[in-house]
Amino acid sequence: MEYNVHLFNSLKKISDKYLELSNILANTSNLSVSQITDLNKQVKHTQPIYEKFLVYKKLIDNSINNEKIIETESDREFVELAKQDLEEIKLQIPEIEQELKILLLPVDENNKKNVIVEMRPAAGGDEASIFVADMFDLYKRYADNMNWKIKILDISTNAVGYDYIFFSISGTDVYSKMKFESGVHRVQRVPATESKGRTHTSTITVAVLPEMDKISVKINPADLRIDTYRASGAGGQHVNRTESAVRITHIPTGVVVSCQEGKSQIENRETCFKMLYSKLWQKQTEEQENKISGLRKSQVGTGDRSEKIRTYNYPQNRITDHRIGLSLNKLDQIMANGSLNEIIDPLCTDEQTRLMNDLKF
Repeated sequence: MEYNVHLFNSLKKISDKYLELSNILANTSNLSVSQITDLNKQVKHTQPIYEKFLVYKKLIDNSINNEKIIETESDREFVELAKQDLEEIKLQIPEIEQELKILLLPVDENNKKNVIVEMRPAAGGDEASIFVADMFDLYKRYADNMNWKIKILDISTNAVGYDYIFFSISGTDVYSKMKFESGVHRVQRVPATESKGRTHTSTITVAVLPEMDKISVKINPADLRIDTYRASGAGGQHVNRTESAVRITHIPTGVVVSCQEGKSQIENRETCFKMLYSKLWQKQTEEQENKISGLRKSQVGTGDRSEKIRTYNYPQNRITDHRIGLSLNKLDQIMANGSLNEIIDPLCTDEQTRLMNDLKF
């Protein structure tokens, strides 16, 4: 019976480790709370692999028994049943090996986190500002489809659109999907003010950061400058009455975050710290990865904000994701319905395929 021996041996080691950890957890009298928590985390992570391995091992054992029957048994009916069973197992083995490889893929612990999104116009003047607003509307519809919640953290508007907008998205596995939106988005369309019907090209930048906390990123309070000021713009009765807006500067890195959308200084301060933790995490991650390879590896492609990841061509009603060469002639439907999963799901599959190709089995 043919099967992946290297995969089997690796899974056997994981299975043995799972049983060892489970046995330790059954006798926790000499363990600290942190040790028990860590062991529980490891057991929970390896349990699906262990359970699937038992199914895999049983199939292999059954196939070996069937081969022995075919070679040694004289009863034709018995041999025929063994042959049929063996053929069925031969079809099941590749499928379960594929499932096991997926379970063995490295897990991005950020995938389950909420996100902070920063959007800004880049090239194209007013059209870029308008497209920031259009993309924010798209993300609102997509979040609604996914039962996620959006909260505006900071915003600056102009006569036609946005100078910038920061917002958070919370829900189930938000970063696992939204991380693919990080990069430069290009729009091609005829502006409403274009009298000769010429198509203009504009770009905006989208940065998607997993929401971090003080456990993930440590900050020395002495490194911070915290300023308060009066909020401006639409925002209710608190606007311009109290110094509710907050700006925090991380002096060593020069990272600045601000928030004025909350109704109190306390709320805006908490939001600012969430943004600061995420931005400092991004900066630390980039520096670490640049030291290793000179490339950012945390997102599809390089994920760098100077990279064009997607084009929205309105005259041809086409949306193209350049990372996987996917083009869909339904731009109007995607923008109107927030059906981004038609693009994000293939990106997830591509990421999974690349990770699987890196597995040495």
